[in-house]
Amino acid sequence: MRFDVITLFPEMVSQAALIGVTGKAIENTIVSLNVWNPRDYTHDKHKTVDDRPFGGGQGMVMKYQPLHDAVAAAKFDAKADCKVVYLSPQGKKITQALLQKASELSQLILVAGRYEGLDERFIQRDCDEEWSLGDYVISGGELAALIVIDGITRLLPNVLGNEQSALQDSHSNGLLDYPQFTRPEIINGETVPDVLLSGNHAEIARWRMKQALGRTWQKRPDLLNEKTLSAEQESLLAQFKEVD
Repeated sequence: MRFDVITLFPEMVSQAALIGVTGKAIENTIVSLNVWNPRDYTHDKHKTVDDRPFGGGQGMVMKYQPLHDAVAAAKFDAKADCKVVYLSPQGKKITQALLQKASELSQLILVAGRYEGLDERFIQRDCDEEWSLGDYVISGGELAALIVIDGITRLLPNVLGNEQSALQDSHSNGLLDYPQFTRPEIINGETVPDVLLSGNHAEIARWRMKQALGRTWQKRPDLLNEKTLSAEQESLLAQFKEVD
């Protein structure tokens, strides 16, 4: 898969992406990452990418033409079907399901805004969708782009050492993850649940499902409202609630 990021701070994206899972995927050519600076597509000696907003107001607005030309260059370079996404606090909330669907693309162009925003005509004409990390504002879209790239990359085949890891993550099945334990078996008098030491894989799976359901009920009950539980899951959740 190919990622392209339109950003005024290309080093911020390209350097951070070389660390961890994403860096390994780039090294193994499972994904590629390209950064495009709108300043390289300006037509004046000052390389102006922003201007004052019409109607007055605080801050500056990123200009249409440099952004449009940067996206056009990214599209032309790949010559593939792609989606252009503006990372915006006004966009649809990024979810695991959204990332899963995006992992099926061959190219994703992410636009990282700065200042007070982008000229609306660029958003309307050049962007297919707007995505948001959540109901808050950060200084620019670069960190959001890195999160999206990481979230999608780990879903791609041959990226994780154990491909089942992504399938068991929180939100991958609409639930939060179950509790995890490792050595030593006893810490400050607290022991690992007996079922995890039993070797009974069927019982371990049932325990983990019960814990995932219970944790979701405790911490994110809104997720359960969006999910249809099986009869077994309903029973496991009821058992969890009785003990809680």
